[in-house]
Amino acid sequence: MSERVLQDSAGVEMVPPLSDDLDSLACLLDVALSAVGSGRDERGGPLPLGGPVAIADDVRRALVNQALPATGTDPALVLAQLSRILAAGAADPTHPFCAAHLHCPPLAVGVAADLVAAVLNQSLDSWDQAPAASEFERQVIDSLAHLAGYDPSVAGGVVTSGGTESNLMGLLLARDAAATGQARVFASELAHFSVARNAQLLGMDPQAVVDVPTDRAGRMDPDALEVAMTAALRRGEQPAAVVATAGTTDLGSIDPLVDVATVARRHGAWLHIDAAYGGGALFSSRLQPLLAGLAGADSIALDLHKLGWLPIPAGVFLVHDHTALAPLATRVAYLNPADDENAGIPSLLGRSLRTTRRADAFKIAVCLRALGREGLGALVDRCHELATYAASRVARHRRLQLWATPVLTTVVFSYTARTDSSAVNAVLRRRLLFAGKAVVGRADLNGAVWLKLTLLNPQASKTDIDRLLDAIVAAGEEEDR
Repeated sequence: MSERVLQDSAGVEMVPPLSDDLDSLACLLDVALSAVGSGRDERGGPLPLGGPVAIADDVRRALVNQALPATGTDPALVLAQLSRILAAGAADPTHPFCAAHLHCPPLAVGVAADLVAAVLNQSLDSWDQAPAASEFERQVIDSLAHLAGYDPSVAGGVVTSGGTESNLMGLLLARDAAATGQARVFASELAHFSVARNAQLLGMDPQAVVDVPTDRAGRMDPDALEVAMTAALRRGEQPAAVVATAGTTDLGSIDPLVDVATVARRHGAWLHIDAAYGGGALFSSRLQPLLAGLAGADSIALDLHKLGWLPIPAGVFLVHDHTALAPLATRVAYLNPADDENAGIPSLLGRSLRTTRRADAFKIAVCLRALGREGLGALVDRCHELATYAASRVARHRRLQLWATPVLTTVVFSYTARTDSSAVNAVLRRRLLFAGKAVVGRADLNGAVWLKLTLLNPQASKTDIDRLLDAIVAAGEEEDR
């Protein structure tokens, strides 16, 4: 069998090392980490200055319109150059002023575990491509099902790419479990956008998702849910699902899960709880009571790349009863033939919407075992304390207005301008972005633009919060002259 070869610039044949060449890999990792450090030093802040045009120009110059040249270059040189440019042009979630999104700084042990998964390159679409990884995933699902209040001997689930995929699976199972008819999905007006988009992907009617009003704290109103579901039934529509949210993106608000579940059950609807953000409260003894009623859901979405401090992706989809996954069952001879399954080889195809899946369960297993519930809970509590501190500082500032007391780790507030506060808030945020000074979030509420801090960095300090708020106020004053 002939060996495929490449040639270097001198015409000498060379075979690029594969991941099993650990010495070569170690050398390349040294190169990459050194380049990342250089790029971070060059950036010097939470993100590069100059805005989209400047960053795009930097990348284009590096590739010189030759992302795929006819002849390759020394891999170490390419890795060093492009890693430095990526790091210099990155938004750095480890920086305390990078506080706009549900984008966490990952734990070093999680990053190392993610590397192991990449080196071994397992694919969880069949057992013979991922023997140990398949069992790692099963054990992770069992542990998280227990944490959520499910019976692990009955529950099931799968590791996903995140909340969007998990919400899609919840709606799919709800649709298939519903009686025939015009299916309707009920979600709060602050539910994640993926609920409506996923309903469209599933071929539901454009009006399939019904927005349910929320209170001032951003929580779904159970009485309004009852009215909406009753009205749907009178129109001959089928209440297929209720999607409750445990941790809305903008406010971190948590729907009254017990009351919502009562209404859903009364109408025979599937209850899916999107806890992609708020599910991290399960680790905290202090905040866990916020999720009372979670175990009453038919399905749950969790994201451990938010309040779990894992590298993206680390989503989890759980079902109360594993038999609910039956609509996903598929059999193909090259992956899960019946005789293999009868001989004791597990079939993995009935767990996921995807075929090829990397072993993301491994990094989850490593971090859960390394930190334990108490260790992760301490990180959750630390970020909640930072949010509480930030809110108190905002409430005392003469130019800032607080929207509400934080529920999780999100603080929504406004710079109160002399002229148009919404316009000033929008512009001051971009001013900070383009200057590379801070990444501050935006929330559009009641027709006005508000600012948002999503605090997921447990290493940030109160001094960091003070300095970040001072920078926001200074940017606001520059715009409000």
